[in-house]
Amino acid sequence: MSTSVPRLVVAAPASGSGKTTVATGLMAAFASRGLAVSPHKVGPDYIDPGYHSLASGRVGRNLDAYMCGPELVAPLFLHGARGCDIAVVEGVMGMFDGAAGEGELASTAHVAKLLRAPVVLVVDASSQSRSVAALVHGFASWDPEVRVGGVILNKVASDRHEDMLREALESVGVPVLGVLRRVAQVDTPSRHLGLVPVAERRAAAVDAVAAMAEQVRDGCDLEALMRLARGAGELDCGAWDAGEAVTSSPSPVVAVAGGPAFTFSYAEHTELLTAAGAEVVAFDPLRDEQLPHGTAGLVIGGGFPEVYAAELSANEPLRKAVAALAETGAPVAAECAGLLYLCRDLDGQPMCGVLDASGRMGERLTLGYRDAVAVSDSVLAVAGTRMRGHEFHRTVVEPGAGDTAAWGVRVPRRRLEGFVQGGVHASYLHTHWAAAPGVARRFVERCRTS
Repeated sequence: MSTSVPRLVVAAPASGSGKTTVATGLMAAFASRGLAVSPHKVGPDYIDPGYHSLASGRVGRNLDAYMCGPELVAPLFLHGARGCDIAVVEGVMGMFDGAAGEGELASTAHVAKLLRAPVVLVVDASSQSRSVAALVHGFASWDPEVRVGGVILNKVASDRHEDMLREALESVGVPVLGVLRRVAQVDTPSRHLGLVPVAERRAAAVDAVAAMAEQVRDGCDLEALMRLARGAGELDCGAWDAGEAVTSSPSPVVAVAGGPAFTFSYAEHTELLTAAGAEVVAFDPLRDEQLPHGTAGLVIGGGFPEVYAAELSANEPLRKAVAALAETGAPVAAECAGLLYLCRDLDGQPMCGVLDASGRMGERLTLGYRDAVAVSDSVLAVAGTRMRGHEFHRTVVEPGAGDTAAWGVRVPRRRLEGFVQGGVHASYLHTHWAAAPGVARRFVERCRTS
């Protein structure tokens, strides 16, 4: 099978160069022309896809070659891009920065090669002129399998500055496809884990995305960028399909936490649960006082419970409902924020009390890919199952593991992590179930039989 979707990968020499502004602005600018735009993000980032979704009107999806494996990147891309006129893929970190100690794995360059997609390099030109040519030449020639099809110059000070940059780049042979002036920062506030999620600042986020789109429309050659996207190579694979990855029978209700406190999730998780036969119902632990009617299983993903600890604690009826469900042995899968919510308390505020553990804000950020192995049988996996995941938190849970741990983690140090207790699987580790669809199948089957 051979498939071609017009597509671009937006990369940069380093973080902070303007990838998110350009990628999100491109999505919104193309969408405003009536095009169906498929938004994607390289790596495990949960927050940027929220802005991508706002810009495009479609679900923002992650492409993670570490957690899902290189072989799933193109099928997952085609799954998200079904029926689209163009796809825009925002890179991660610097273009060649991938999983630590793993070479190119999971880097923007690696994903661009897997997608046979041209790269648009976003360069922060604020402190350079002729040197930009050496920088672009280096990135364009470092890996001959990566096609740098154009450059967008960001934070350009003046017409004279632009002329100097363009003159320098004439010798490199990489066309300038856009120039963005040095302007006041678009209002995208950050805190300890990056940008504030869209769900917490909906109106302001709409304004921010509109400002990004205006910058890109004013400064970029959208026609040239579309022509570049149409030159992407064909992909010799089919689209990933949740229904093919799992099988289904009678439909238990699986409640999935959402709302401002629980915004970190991968779209494929819900799709796999549905394909495995679950009736997926969202609820908001900040506002809903009861779990959805008939809940047979509970999924609580990542987010910012530390920001909403008082409000989550004040919703005592729901906390008691969650504890009562867990007490029955029903399947409960909790990642990071979900782990904190199940604890006895968080920064002194009472939580659900399912786990005999306490959570608090810490001083250091924990961030990175992880190789893990299931220590014991659980509602997600049998003992010995190997998974790749990602940690991203500035909180600490004490103790870090229960009497029966969820995972044995090797990097950055060997340790036991998380809790398996009855039907509960709670851990700091974020995983991508598309890499192991049996997780969803097993969870839904336990919902049927518990």
